[in-house]
Amino acid sequence: MSSTPEAHSFGKVAVLMGGGSAEREISLRSGAAVLESLRRQGVDAHGLDAGADVLTRLQDGAFERAFIALHGRGGEDGVIQGALETIGLPYTGSGVLASALSMDKLRSKQVWQGAGLPTPPCRPVSDAAELDAALGAIGLPLIIKPAHEGSSLGMSKVQAGDELASAWRMARDFDRDVFLEKWIDGPEYTVAIIGARALPLIAISTGRAFYDYTAKYDDDTTRFECPCGLSPERERKLQALALEAFAALDCRGWGRVDLICDEQGEPWLIEVNTVPGMTDHSLVPMAARAAGLSFDEVVLRVLATSRDCSGSTT
Repeated sequence: MSSTPEAHSFGKVAVLMGGGSAEREISLRSGAAVLESLRRQGVDAHGLDAGADVLTRLQDGAFERAFIALHGRGGEDGVIQGALETIGLPYTGSGVLASALSMDKLRSKQVWQGAGLPTPPCRPVSDAAELDAALGAIGLPLIIKPAHEGSSLGMSKVQAGDELASAWRMARDFDRDVFLEKWIDGPEYTVAIIGARALPLIAISTGRAFYDYTAKYDDDTTRFECPCGLSPERERKLQALALEAFAALDCRGWGRVDLICDEQGEPWLIEVNTVPGMTDHSLVPMAARAAGLSFDEVVLRVLATSRDCSGSTT
């Protein structure tokens, strides 16, 4: 396919993927889909597995911007964003502060609490001796989470007190920062955001205890509904809440906000993903299709967010 004028304007683009996080394999899938899309549209795009030498390779390769398709630590937590800013290379999505806050589930919740936005009560637990007091404060059932992992890695639903210690130890295998969060019963939704626009909501349902790693990537019975089944007015309110939550963490460009509505219909913010999955089966492209946007259009719009980053631009 011949290059469009818009494709030419991006210059030489590095698609950063892989890396060393626990979400490496998902990142490689996202990066490959993005790379194929950019090339199909005539963008001079090249895939880079982001190892320790990534900055040297970016500079030696005379790249003009980076499409970040890195999931998890090192890719979504502000590390690669700060590194790219030190070499003046424009990149897609949120900046250093927003990436770090969003990757830290506990601190993003604290920001939302300070802003008066609804998020389930939680309690950090740094030592096993604190578990009983935390359980008393949160109550059962609850969910225990590593603060800095994505794709639901290390998470467990706890329904009985004797399950808590083993669940906490499993979470600690992924992260030293672990917290307990009140369990919210009700439908789960995700809101994809591109630019200043919230896309149609996706309703998520699974037969598993919760929407865990297996439900996300391996379970064919997980259901994704878009349209989500809510009234237009109700959907608009949740979109507005998602945009407010996104802005509260200083996010920009694109991302995804996850929330749950309780049995009374009240929404509770769960987390923000600043580099969501980008395969043909991922949630952002699914929402985009419902809004009339093709996968290629989404990829090019995300790449265009690199023009607004705080690093130098071309």
